[in-house]
Amino acid sequence: MKQETVKEQFKTMIGGQALIEGILMQGPEKKSVVVRGPEGLVVKTEPLKLPKDRYPILGWPLLRGVVNFAASMVGGVKALLYSAEFFPEEAGEPSKFDRWLEDKIGSEKMEKFVIYLAVVLGVAFSVGLFILLPTFLTGLIPGLRANFLARNLLEGLLKIALFMGYMILISRMQDMRRVFSYHGAEHKTIRCYEARLPLTVENVRPMTRMHPRCGTSFLLVVICISILCGCFIRVENTWLRMGLHLLMLPVIVAVSYEFNRLVGRYDNRLTRILTAPGMWMQNFTTNEPDDSMIEVAIRALEEVIPEKAGADQW
Repeated sequence: MKQETVKEQFKTMIGGQALIEGILMQGPEKKSVVVRGPEGLVVKTEPLKLPKDRYPILGWPLLRGVVNFAASMVGGVKALLYSAEFFPEEAGEPSKFDRWLEDKIGSEKMEKFVIYLAVVLGVAFSVGLFILLPTFLTGLIPGLRANFLARNLLEGLLKIALFMGYMILISRMQDMRRVFSYHGAEHKTIRCYEARLPLTVENVRPMTRMHPRCGTSFLLVVICISILCGCFIRVENTWLRMGLHLLMLPVIVAVSYEFNRLVGRYDNRLTRILTAPGMWMQNFTTNEPDDSMIEVAIRALEEVIPEKAGADQW
């Protein structure tokens, strides 16, 4: 299917996330989860509460990057678990450990525990695989330890290779294909909205499924900036080098967040060059959606569009 590259009339701050048979959309005032359950569309919309609303300093440049990243991770996992409730697995009775944990912690506290544990494990896995593992592997090459330029270059190549390999691998998993199709529907719908076209399936369908503010692009930017920051780490000890990478991680995330905001706000030759690698990676993390998926994305987006026209513009 031919995809149209329509010039946007404006840039919106609305963003989203693909779920299990559903989509999360977040606007400046509200967030909405729409799931196509066994009995039809289920819509859950609630006011958006951000850390900066309570502590304005957390909305400052650089600080907001780490805070918003953490908040989006927690909100994303919560929405993902919510969507999964509509498609329970036939796993039989809960285990003794599950029953003990729920009795001791309580169902609400247990849910929060699971969410935060999932976020911590997810971040730990990503950091370990894409940031620390390449540093560890290059440290196993004795003649390379003191050659900081060659070592950082090899670390960078390993980081890119691991990231690309991981994304390509999960894109081929059967269970992920529909999630990535919903990811494509999310992007297409936002593209249609930014083009100021009526939100209909017919208008959304031909839109490109690539978007510069995608999470895939953000992760790739994090890796690229970590490679640049690695040039300033001039120590031979592998464990110390890994520790310094961890210490620099908040700064890397903060800078990556500001970069994504910048390129997502403008559309010119420079920003198109800067976003090209991330846009290319989205060939693996987005699939073409069917009309039912587009309907879900449209409904989720409509729920979070502010009443005041233009209130969501960058």
